Amino acid sequence: MNTLPFPLTPAPDIGTEEAGRKLFAGPVDFVKGVVAMDGLPPADRLEVCFAGRSNVGKSSLINALTGRKALARTSNTPGRTQEINYFDVGGHFYLVDLPGYGFAEAPVAVVAKWQALLKAYLAGRATLRRAFVLIDMRHGVKKVDEEIMALLNRAAVTFQVVLTKSDKIGRNEQDRTLAQVRTALARHPAAYPELLVTSSEKGEGIATLRAIIASME
Repeated sequence: MNTLPFPLTPAPDIGTEEAGRKLFAGPVDFVKGVVAMDGLPPADRLEVCFAGRSNVGKSSLINALTGRKALARTSNTPGRTQEINYFDVGGHFYLVDLPGYGFAEAPVAVVAKWQALLKAYLAGRATLRRAFVLIDMRHGVKKVDEEIMALLNRAAVTFQVVLTKSDKIGRNEQDRTLAQVRTALARHPAAYPELLVTSSEKGEGIATLRAIIASME
């Protein structure tokens, strides 16, 4: 029996997995990039958002999740971190790609602007059901991740940690990272009590993530 705090999310049953597959097999369309709160789409359906440090693999995960090769653009360009990108999933819900945080090369004014937008969005979007906070499995939780998690605590937004790039390290290193992440999450009351390990390249965890989102409808 797994008695660890923040256990790994179990694999979905066949019915739930199929619901997730069907949901993302349908149309997924880019809606708009938002640079200010007054540009957000109407709050007429639930939404889930993805947050993570720059280069954590967020765009690759969203592309794997939706089965599209270039839905979310993979780029290291600081300018792309300024927008909140909205995608419509079959008219059922919004998938929201948040600005990458912790981009050291971005100008201070740019960083301040998107941090303010990020805080306003997380605190003020009533239809936000869950935030997925992506953590690079090679590095674990960093200080900048702690800051985002603290912000989610204050906004009372449930967040679930999704570990990315599991294929890049061995099992022993994965176990060390998982232990570090579990210790870090114990300080955050808004943390959802399960972890999900993924690899966009190998497909690990993608079906489970689809099923998690589908079950929120």
